[in-house]
Amino acid sequence: MLGRGTQFLAGALTLACVVLVGPSAPGDALFGRALPVDAVRDIVPNRVMTWNICNPCEASNVDRAAQIAEYAPQVIGLQEACVRDVEAIRDDLENLHGLVYHVEYGTVLQSWGRCGGVPWSPGAFGQAILSAAPMTDRVKVEYPDGGSEDRGYVAVTTMVGGRPVRVFNTHLAQRRQEAVRAKQVQVLAAAVARHERAIVLGDFNAVPDAPELAPMWAQASDTDTRCQASSIGTCEPTTDWNSKFDYVFLRGIAPLLRRVQPTDYSDHHLLYTDLDPT
Repeated sequence: MLGRGTQFLAGALTLACVVLVGPSAPGDALFGRALPVDAVRDIVPNRVMTWNICNPCEASNVDRAAQIAEYAPQVIGLQEACVRDVEAIRDDLENLHGLVYHVEYGTVLQSWGRCGGVPWSPGAFGQAILSAAPMTDRVKVEYPDGGSEDRGYVAVTTMVGGRPVRVFNTHLAQRRQEAVRAKQVQVLAAAVARHERAIVLGDFNAVPDAPELAPMWAQASDTDTRCQASSIGTCEPTTDWNSKFDYVFLRGIAPLLRRVQPTDYSDHHLLYTDLDPT
């Protein structure tokens, strides 16, 4: 009877494990890490994306990751990003889509209301850069005046087209704060001017002909060759309110094509550009 009882107990434990863990699977799945279940093509080289993911918004990080994976850019700039959300998006890109990214943060605000956490240790909020290639020389800058909310930029060096390039990601002051944005653009444009090859991603909260963007236009061009500082009528909107606020500025690099993709998960559209690697 003791032998039968032991066998019964072992069987029951085995059944419980199957129910809790699920069918056996090779590799990392046994250790609680999901294997890619909806793998997409490889990361697209020389493709860069900017996206204000909207916070606070009722959006799932799984859905955000799936939206990014549809285009699989090499470099991604995210704005209004909580560190916890970026971590989740990065994990989902790898575990659900087979896309592996490095990440660097440019958070400038500790916000419990936006990012959760506990009141004495709130989540970090700001920008993040994801890159398929390693990144070096990260610099995080908080603008001297953020306006109604702390703002700044993050910059890294990575490889695009087989050559090093400086990548900036920023989010400027909110819409009705033109004077504040003008000072912020001066800081950013001066940093961009120090590099022969630069990519500037971000939500500038200003339309192309806004006077405060003039220093940026002096250092770089928009990836939409029809869109210049004086040609707002031909610039494709990047927001739900039909304004162009989001930019991929290039310095020393030529664009091949660009796309603006509306999304259900933010009031800003995704904007991505394929770059000429030469």
